Amino acid sequence: MAWAIFGSMIVLLLLGFPMMIPLIAGSLIGFVALFGGLGQLDTMVQQILGGIRPASLIAVPMFIFAADIMTRGQSANRLIDLVMAFVGHIKGGLAVSTATACTLFGAVSGSTQATVVAVGGPLRPRMLKAGYNDSFILALIVNASDIAFLIPPSIGMIIYGVVSGTSISELFIAGIGPGLLILMMFSIYSYIYAVRNNVPVEEKTSWADRGRAVKRALWPLGFPVIIIGGIYGGIFSPTEAAAACVIYAVFLETIVFREMSMAQLYSTAKSTGLITAVVFILVGAGAAFSYVISFAQIPQAVLGGIGIDDMGPYGVLFTISIAFFVGCMFVDPIVVILIFVPIFAPVVNAVGLDPVLVGTIITLQVAIGSATPPFGCDIFTAIAVFKRPYVEVVKGTPPFIFMLLSVAVLLIFFPQIALFLRDLAFSK
Repeated sequence: MAWAIFGSMIVLLLLGFPMMIPLIAGSLIGFVALFGGLGQLDTMVQQILGGIRPASLIAVPMFIFAADIMTRGQSANRLIDLVMAFVGHIKGGLAVSTATACTLFGAVSGSTQATVVAVGGPLRPRMLKAGYNDSFILALIVNASDIAFLIPPSIGMIIYGVVSGTSISELFIAGIGPGLLILMMFSIYSYIYAVRNNVPVEEKTSWADRGRAVKRALWPLGFPVIIIGGIYGGIFSPTEAAAACVIYAVFLETIVFREMSMAQLYSTAKSTGLITAVVFILVGAGAAFSYVISFAQIPQAVLGGIGIDDMGPYGVLFTISIAFFVGCMFVDPIVVILIFVPIFAPVVNAVGLDPVLVGTIITLQVAIGSATPPFGCDIFTAIAVFKRPYVEVVKGTPPFIFMLLSVAVLLIFFPQIALFLRDLAFSK
């Protein structure tokens, strides 16, 4: 049965169907095979509806909506100008600014693809003009957007938290340490690249202009205050923080900055609705698929075949890392989380691993895979946005992927990189 399920899914993917179709088809084949016909399809419908029932999922469309409003308005550009004012003049400063802007925008959007669009759009032309190679620029933008998957709010962490039953608040704060470590590595590499390629530095910004940049960015900097301060100050739950971000984004762009009309706001809401529909169909279909593979005991057969039951914590973490990294090279990150988390959950519990650490490692691997050839979704976002050929987009990625994988290995051996802030924030 396992071969029939996965074989049909692979065939449908190769035929070009969107991922929701193979997921639903695999679930349907599994229900028919398990229950001897179509008589139990009501159970399949119940599983689909149950998958999208958790209240925590409400945060996903609201964070997407807030990010879309900021991308179309002034908030993203003001954050970029702030970073440029302070580090744009150092060697490699423009590249460091790009990585830092990705981190800042990740702290208000939670979406890697939104970060590619919001940060890459204005900064790529400036980097080209400054003398950076386009393959380096594209690789930096695509891979620095991975930080948005780690810095709260992270849509990937929300999905993982819902599927695994792990605290989303703890996951959010655990992503800060690895995210900042990646930013530091990318900044060092950008400096080395600029020195080796003799990239000229930008003109130093005066303190008066820096003051103006800070003043212009004060309103957008309210987003991380709402999200991080609100959640860990006990004011908001993650879902309530998402709602507050939407209200704040609408307030900024329509009243304070006067950048968006009601017609544009409606268009943005419609776009968010379409994206949310796709995400929720994937989540619902993933829940039904997880039920099928769990009922058929496919995870036990697969994991038993690779001997994971005899592995210790390190072996389990490396196996999980490889599975998620490879999976996201071919399939949408949300789908990989929905399929793989239920498979590995029994083993994670059996060896006593911290689910927050596992979630942080999974989120990082998912982010890396989404920016890794051959089919990482962020690569195709960059191709569509910047209208550059595939080879040029992926050409400069190996050094960044190496750094990202290095952080993943460090997390396995030094879990306090992720858990220190979590333990500090939630100490009893």
